[in-house]
Amino acid sequence: MSSAGVAALSPVHSEPLLTGGNCPAMSCMSSSESILIYLSVSGSTTPMSVLESDSIESVKLRIQTYKGFVVKKQKLVCGGRELARSNSILREYGVSDGNVMHLVLRLSDLQEINVRTNCGKELTFHVERGKDVGYVKQKIAKNSKEFVDLEEQEVVLDGKPLEDQKLIDDICKQNDGVLHLLVRKSAKLRARPVEKNFELSIVASHVDDGKKEIDGENVKQQYDAGEQEFSRGYKVDEMIEPRKPLDREFGLEPVIVNPKIELPSVIWDMVDETVEGLESGNHPIRSMEGTGGAYFMLDSSGKKYVSVFKPIDEEPMAVNNPRGLPLSLDGEGLKKGTRVGEGAFREVAAYLLDHPKGGRRMLYGDGKGFAGVPPTFIVKCFHRGFNNPEDVMVKIGSLQKFMENDGSCEDMGPGAFPTEEVHKISVLDLRLANADRHAGNILLSKEGEGGQTMLIPIDHGYCLPESFEDVTFDWLYWPQARKPYAEEVVDYIKSLDTEEDIALLKFHGWEMPPKCARTLRISTMLLKKGVERGLTPFDIGSIMCRKTLNKESVIEEIVEEANDSVLPDSSEDAFLETVSEIMDRRLDEIADSLS
Repeated sequence: MSSAGVAALSPVHSEPLLTGGNCPAMSCMSSSESILIYLSVSGSTTPMSVLESDSIESVKLRIQTYKGFVVKKQKLVCGGRELARSNSILREYGVSDGNVMHLVLRLSDLQEINVRTNCGKELTFHVERGKDVGYVKQKIAKNSKEFVDLEEQEVVLDGKPLEDQKLIDDICKQNDGVLHLLVRKSAKLRARPVEKNFELSIVASHVDDGKKEIDGENVKQQYDAGEQEFSRGYKVDEMIEPRKPLDREFGLEPVIVNPKIELPSVIWDMVDETVEGLESGNHPIRSMEGTGGAYFMLDSSGKKYVSVFKPIDEEPMAVNNPRGLPLSLDGEGLKKGTRVGEGAFREVAAYLLDHPKGGRRMLYGDGKGFAGVPPTFIVKCFHRGFNNPEDVMVKIGSLQKFMENDGSCEDMGPGAFPTEEVHKISVLDLRLANADRHAGNILLSKEGEGGQTMLIPIDHGYCLPESFEDVTFDWLYWPQARKPYAEEVVDYIKSLDTEEDIALLKFHGWEMPPKCARTLRISTMLLKKGVERGLTPFDIGSIMCRKTLNKESVIEEIVEEANDSVLPDSSEDAFLETVSEIMDRRLDEIADSLS
């Protein structure tokens, strides 16, 4: 790889890069371990010297030190796989000399705006990126007596006046942390009669040459991802397609593959509100969360999010992924055992299999699920606001109800979460073998007069994988996970029926691949057998999750032993019976060791 046009990052030494993109190693590095990788972020590539024995956490800390991106806002992808385990080292993920490592950032949905007036007064406030310049003018009027009259305001960026309908998203350049604006009184036209004609005069306030100075420097936009963190479960991206006028076409409707399906009212309400928002000219706003394309859909007022749309062609490593991730060469997703283009179906599956507390989810019931997965359905939608590299196309994807929230579990310590809330999340993740459960995709909400904390699970595109290799749960290390399940939770787990679940998904159009169906059967089997023996969420989760990247989990060892024990032509029932017998033996050993 040529070093031409590549900016130098020297996280491990201060010497300049050598010709050809090579980088001398630090004196403390052994020549056998030092490798040169290329960090790709936002279209630019930077050489970075690391050790093969460096942990993922240490690499992220180095990026934070030299690039300013805080660790918890980083996602690293290399070789088509997310480097998700912080304590694993680069060598374990197969990262080698010359590899390109993609950095995906999770930024804030709030834009910090600094406004300076002609008189030198400065105002600073934060607005959602979906707001327009007209809204900014209202904020200015509330905070400055000088600009009470909105019609007299002229907001200027880099010497150019901004129109009121211009969205903050559209004027934010890539990597802007603070948006610096100048506000001045606009010129006025005055006319007075002079005999039979009119005399026209222009009354202009002080104007500048477009190079207003702030602290001795030209007004410019700066970026520091670690400076402000206004976290919310879903976040808005400044890098979206420019909003198009209302007369452009759009469409959205649910995909109903089975004529017997009667959508519940909660789904229809979500669809109707989303359509009304599009009809009112409110365009999709791309989320800043995650590694794929996800869009906030507004209601008719343009002031409230009602749903989140995730197109399958914008999933990580899909053909129209907006994050710059490479295409998957073999169709496998970022998590082992998942396939690119199936994330939307898994999102819907998580909702359908999250049965209500009082019984199983009916084919078209409205009941809230035990874990509280937001209502989700497959829809088809087209709009110019999506990532359409060429012509506007109809996109298939999942539409999920937007849940009002007070941030995510990343925003506070786990000790504040009610045990029953953590346990309901654990039941969902264990039976679906979720390969992507972290604190950032569990939202916090306050409900009731007492403001009871509720946890809302989102982002289930990596549940029900074909294997258990990448299954991970952040809650595994929370104190609530070491407490036993309540009796009502145990009763709920006992009521689960895998075969009915598989039939329910087929009724809604997803005939599970055999390997995914096997995962659901085995994970549900483990959950049921575990609670029978009084095991905690931590105990059961530790059986399912790997302790290190390259050491198989207990559940993987059970599956492997069963594979070795049955004849090649054995039926699936025979294989599962063997799994059950081996699992009983291993669980009894674990239960005895804990007693």
